Formats: sequence, structure tokens, C-alpha cells
Amino acid sequence: MNVLIVDDEPQARERLSRMVSELEGYSVLEPSACSGDEALALIESLKPDVVLLDIAMPGLDGLQVAARLSERESPPALVLCASEEEFPSQALEASGVSFLVKPVAADAVLKALKKAERPNRAQLGALTQPAAQSGNGPRSHISARTRKGIELIPVDQVIYFIADHKYVTLRHEVGEVLLDEPLKALEDEFGERFVRIHRNALVARERIERLQRTPLGHFQLFLKGLNGDALIVSRRHVAGVRKMMQQL
Repeated sequence: MNVLIVDDEPQARERLSRMVSELEGYSVLEPSACSGDEALALIESLKPDVVLLDIAMPGLDGLQVAARLSERESPPALVLCASEEEFPSQALEASGVSFLVKPVAADAVLKALKKAERPNRAQLGALTQPAAQSGNGPRSHISARTRKGIELIPVDQVIYFIADHKYVTLRHEVGEVLLDEPLKALEDEFGERFVRIHRNALVARERIERLQRTPLGHFQLFLKGLNGDALIVSRRHVAGVRKMMQQL
């Protein structure tokens, strides 16, 4: 079986390549990939049987690559690779997906390759479902159904959540998606990373730049990534936002 290795760290790629090469019945495809975009291109051209896919990569990460592959008619089988800090093994086990925990042990590679399956939406859903359902703590990604299929947004790329009637708009670094999740549930799950500024709005604490009062007496909050746009802070939340900003 032909195996494609995807990892942004050269040493990790070399180590995995050496371990896979020593296994009977498996061969490593060259070149390996160092990013999610490169992985998708090589999967298209090399047609690997299995992909050893690092979860934590800059840009398009492993879960986002898996989401795109799950929409294809004949995707390769996947083995996700992550450290315990990047993605708890408990969450990976609960999803049913084949995985390796870094630093990777040689005897675990063959077991993971034999268990590898084509990515499916159910497994991705298990990896990205709300903490209240999974019991695994706050998600690292939030899943949304869009015209592109399943779209996974890393939580550290989220700028704000705004509730509007039935749905919640999630604004992230390169666009926005609609979520069918209550704003209160998102606040309960991500309260350490987001602060409420209005009855219908949560913003990422680390994105806050400044709080400014308008000539009419309203308060606006400017956020990194919004290109000068600002969100209204309700009067009841101004004191809390100010206090939080003093602690940043």
C-alpha cells in the first residue's frame, strides 16, 4: 500500500517515513507534503492508499484537509497524527478515526495503518461536536455545513459569534459561516476565550484592540481582523468589557 506523509515538521516526516518503510507491504510516496494545500495537490496526483496526516499545521490544517477529502468520491484512507496537547487522544478514540499520538512509537504505526479508513462525515462530526455532547472539553474546530460541504473553522481563527434569530453567524479570518448552535451554548463552551459584549454577540478576547465611545454616547469595540469595522457594546456589558481589557 502506498502511503503519503503530511507534516509541517521535516524531522517528523523523516521519522514517519523511516518507520513506514520498514513495514512489509507498505511503501512511502515521494515527495511528502509539508502543508494542507500541498497535501491535497499530491493526493490528487499520486493517488495514495493511505495518508498519515498531521492535525496541527499552519494554514490548512489536518482536520480541514480531512473535511475536504470526505466530500470526494474516492478519498484515501487516513491516519491522523497529533500530540496529546494538540488534540486529546480521548477525542480521537471517541471518533473512531485511526490516529497516532506524537511522539510516534514504532509499534503503533502498523496498528494505525491497518485500522485506517476513508474519512467520513460521522467521524469528523465526532471530532468537532460541542463539548456538551462529546464530553471532551472545548473543541479545537467548529464544523459548519456550507455550499463547499463540511467546513471546519479553527477556534483560534474565530473573531466573533453573532446571534440572529435562528442561526449564529461565525466570523473568521477569511469569511463567515452560519451555525445552528445557540449562542449560550457557545459561551458555555468557549467562555475562557470569548467575552459577551451584547445579548447577541460574543467576541474573541485576544482580538480586542480598543473600546471607543461615540459622540452619541454609544460604545464601539474594535477587533483585529475586521479592517476598522467595530461592534456595538451594550451599556450593561461595558463595565465587564473594560474590566476584562485591563486584565489582558
